[in-house]
Amino acid sequence: MSAAKLALIEQFRVHTKDTGSPEVQIALLSERISYLTTHLKSHAKDHASRRGLIMMVNKRRRLLDYLNRRDPDRYREIVERLSLRK
Repeated sequence: MSAAKLALIEQFRVHTKDTGSPEVQIALLSERISYLTTHLKSHAKDHASRRGLIMMVNKRRRLLDYLNRRDPDRYREIVERLSLRK
């Protein structure tokens, strides 16, 4: 894995061996979403990447909804830490 990805996992993990909790998945998706957003600003006709971006945004939304249902405190914390709108 890349150093940036490992740093994100380290920052958002819940316990020492955590790589797949909703917080980690949301943080990784947010990073990829921000990268693709900047990519699409300079490559406006890249529709395949735009489709991937929309799928990632929807997946992040579903993970956030799941986290809000299961543990609203963790949801509020991750939204605040990532500066997401809600």
